[in-house]
Formats: sequence, C-alpha cells, structure tokens
Amino acid sequence: MAKYDFFIAGRWRNKDNIKPVLNTIRASGKTAYCFIENEYKGEALSFPIENQETIEASMQASELMPRDHPMIRKIFENDISAERDADNFIVVFPAGLNAHIEAGVAYGMGKKCYAIGRPDKTETLYCIFDQIFPDLKSLENWLKAA
Repeated sequence: MAKYDFFIAGRWRNKDNIKPVLNTIRASGKTAYCFIENEYKGEALSFPIENQETIEASMQASELMPRDHPMIRKIFENDISAERDADNFIVVFPAGLNAHIEAGVAYGMGKKCYAIGRPDKTETLYCIFDQIFPDLKSLENWLKAA
C-alpha cells in the first residue's frame, strides 16, 4: 500500500497555486506529499513557505549549487522517495524543468499522472497525463466523484 495517494509537483515560484491544490486533495480525504512543506530549516538553504523573497533567494542559490552538494542530494532523495511512495502524480502548471522530469519519472513508474492549470503550450509528451484539470474546481469535482 502506498504511503501517499498523490505526489504533487510544481515549482517553488508557483507555490501560491500549489498550496490550494494540496489543500483540496487533503480536504477530499486523500493523502499527499508536496515539496512546499519541506522547509529544510537549519540546512545550507531553507525554503520558508510564507516568505517569497527568501524562497526566491534560496531558489537562485540552489540553482548555483553543484549537483553533488549534500543539500541538493537531500532534496532529491526526499522527493524521489515520496514519488515512489505515491499512487498518483499531479503537476501544477506553470511548472519548471524539475516537475516535468518528475512527471516522466512517475509515468515510467506506472503512476497515474494528472496536471492542473493551463500549460503554456501543447507538448506531445503531455499525453502521459490521464487528465489535465483546467482549474481547482474541476479537480475538486473529480476527487469527489473518485
């Protein structure tokens, strides 16, 4: 049995759209892992969810870190472990490169893949998504019916 019903992917810079998705999934009685809850306090970088300026500075700093930095490895291990432990994957658009890679990983793991929001453009590989919900209300209705 999976530890989570959903793994939520997206980008820190889009956290204001991710938090309502997390809340909607949990309000439906489902469990979810979401990277925005990992603040990493006391680490090389922290991502305090309520402080957009600090998050932006941390994002810029993390993008300059070498791939083999222990902090980068820790974030990777936390996220990939949770992705393995989830039944379903959902990405919140707009999403960055990491979230798109995570979508491919989830699909390769045989997870049901979903997206919410409007992508910037059509990508052929978006066919991996079982459904793309245009808005939060559509996701909420689907969760109620599921």
